[in-house]
Amino acid sequence: MQENSRWHAFENADQIAVAACQQILNAAERAITDHGMFKLVLAGGKTPEHVYQLLSQADTNWSKWVIYYGDERSLPADHPDRNSVMASQALLSKVSIPAEQIHTMPTEIGTELAAAFYQPLVAAALPFDLVLLGVGEDGHTASLFPEHQHDQDELVHAVYNSPKPPQERITLSAAALSTSHEVIFLIAGGNKQEIVKHWQQGADLPVARIQPENPIDIYILREYLQTLATSDLSPDYCGQQGYALDSANQHHDNMPG
Repeated sequence: MQENSRWHAFENADQIAVAACQQILNAAERAITDHGMFKLVLAGGKTPEHVYQLLSQADTNWSKWVIYYGDERSLPADHPDRNSVMASQALLSKVSIPAEQIHTMPTEIGTELAAAFYQPLVAAALPFDLVLLGVGEDGHTASLFPEHQHDQDELVHAVYNSPKPPQERITLSAAALSTSHEVIFLIAGGNKQEIVKHWQQGADLPVARIQPENPIDIYILREYLQTLATSDLSPDYCGQQGYALDSANQHHDNMPG
């Protein structure tokens, strides 16, 4: 697994969403102050959806946000299983991010064409300011799946044999997802104990290939760590769990009350 990581343990998914929301808002403020914009890569899933719902109530300079996606299913543009539809309903339709700053993956035009279209957008955007990711029960992240081989020079991959339907998708590469000032993994929902254990023990998993220069933040349910002996945990986990629990219970001025 990544040697440069901070593990934050929480009692429930609501606490994870609150803490992730606050980190995103803090990152946005820093990025806008530093270089005038905030480049955020969105993930799909239930926990990210909750994060987006919280963000939609926040007070921030939305005009400076620029949105990208980590992956997308090859489905019609209005299909409810698309990450872009979920993100629009939970966040993007409720805030004032300029439409030209929301870079949806156009998979409705075809998987190969969509990947080719998105590649120069990603190249121009790098480095991102923050990438949001989840982890599947098989260790996949975005649509990077175990045992799949991709061209390492690509920033965006076309995926044709996903083990989860639909089979066709596009995804940012591990290299692109790693080229970010901050990376947050949200781990809640499903049976993740075993894959977290394998990840901690150094298994060759897609999630382990996300290796930015700065430490990654892993926001995880405490129950997923109960199968691990203390000796299996990184020193950062032991030092960060109290912070995570505290941060989820603090009141933040720019968070919804």
